[in-house]
This record gives sequence, C-alpha cells and structure tokens, in this order.
Amino acid sequence: MSPVSTVAASPAAADPDHLGRADRTSELFTLAAECRDPEERDRLHRELVELNLPIADALAARYARRGLDPEDLVQVARLALVRVVPLFRPEFGKDFLAYAVPSILGAIRKHFRDCGWTVRPPRRIQEAHQLIARLRPELVQQLGREPTVRELGEATGLDEETLLESLEVRDCYTPVSLDAPAVTGQEEPGRTLGQFLGEEEAGYRSCEARAMLEPLLARLSPRDRRVVELRFIQGLTQREVGERIGVSQMQVSRIQTRVLSSLRSSLGELDETRVLGEFPAVHGAA
Repeated sequence: MSPVSTVAASPAAADPDHLGRADRTSELFTLAAECRDPEERDRLHRELVELNLPIADALAARYARRGLDPEDLVQVARLALVRVVPLFRPEFGKDFLAYAVPSILGAIRKHFRDCGWTVRPPRRIQEAHQLIARLRPELVQQLGREPTVRELGEATGLDEETLLESLEVRDCYTPVSLDAPAVTGQEEPGRTLGQFLGEEEAGYRSCEARAMLEPLLARLSPRDRRVVELRFIQGLTQREVGERIGVSQMQVSRIQTRVLSSLRSSLGELDETRVLGEFPAVHGAA
C-alpha cells in the first residue's frame, strides 16, 4: 500500500458546491472581520466550519483506502479546518479554499507520516518512498513494464543507497500479518504464516558442549569421570558421592575442584557451568 501522494489538489475539485459555498463563506468571513463581539465572531467561525465540513470530508475520503482508519482521517481533516478558519484573512483577497485545502492536506500527510507506518523508517526514507510511489506508475505507463533501479534513480534523482532503502521499506508500511493464510499448495491448507516461523532447536545447545567436552572427558580417569557424572548428572551431594565411590566428602570436594579447574583451563573463556550443564547429552551420546 502506497503512502499519501504529495500531488496538490485543486480547491474547486474538492468542493462539489464550490460557487454557492464560496459566496456564503466569503460573506461570513466579511461579517467575522467586522464583528467586535467575541462571542458572535466565534459563532460565525463555527458556522464557517460547519459550512465547509464537506470539503474536509471530501479530502479525507481520497485517502480512505491507504491503510489508516477512514474515521481517523476525517477527524484529522476536520480539526485542520477548525484551526485554519480563525487564521484566514479575507482582506488579502484570496479564496478561502486556496488557503484551507493545502493546510488540510498537509495535516493528513503528517498523520500518515506519524501513524501510517507500522515500522517507522527515517523521514528522508519516507519522503523518498512517497516520491517513488508517485513517479512509478508514470514510468510503468511509459516503459510498458516495471522500471529498473537505474531508471527509477534517473527519474527521482535519488542516490542508489536511498533508492534501495526506500524500495525495501514498502512492507514496513503495511506488513503482512502472521495470521494471514500461507500459500503452501494443497498439502497443508489453512495454515498461517506464523506457523512456519522457526523456533530454537534444543539439540543445538548441546552441540558446542559435545564438541568441547568429549575430548576433555575422555582424558579424565574413570574415578574423576564418575564423580562428574554423579555430581552434574545425577545431582548428588558431595557426601552422597563419597558414599558411592568410597571416599570422604573432603576428598570428593578436592576431586571436583581439581576436575573443574582442569576443565576451566582447557575451555578458556567458554562458560564451564553452561557446558557442564550439557554433560548428560554428551555422556549419553558417548
């Protein structure tokens, strides 16, 4: 879905009853300029807003299918109209719509910049993306095919890096939902994109431990390997390990300290606690 085009709109085109509304609008602005009563001036301004609400609604309707809630766009357009009515000065001789329409469109574009991007890229990329969105259909019509990156660069005047970034952010504007149906053929109908996301494979965690520990454990004496197994696989206390292998708790403590020191030295910066936690998988695979 493309962001808002920056093409200026014709004030008359935005107003389906331009002549009648323009005359009444001009009359009300004249009365408001001559009015000295603040309450009466406010009433005239409210009437001006109500009179020109169809203009704001028509401008908002142009962008109703571009990814944002149409009701929000109407509110943005109407609030912009409310703001510009008190600021308009009829003594300058300009038509009100020539002043109001650009302001309303500017508010709508700002709303798209602020709220339209699900993942918001930098401002320069947003503006470049809008430029590409505006010129791309013209190039397709002229060339009879999709333009290349070089042709887009020549038409927009953008450097290659900015152009490529702008083309890549299209999915940031309206990304595909993970609940959207996945196109997988006839084999798995009804599955969503989210069901095809990868997840962590528990076995990968033991790969590093297995590769590191197997040669180290192979160098341990049978008694040292038995102590490591009882302590880190079966989770026995030092006293229980001592009873199993026929030594005191103090001797088990010394064996454990010596073995861990040796493994720590051999493993270097690798976290020996995490690696030893994978010892059951390593031992089971041996």
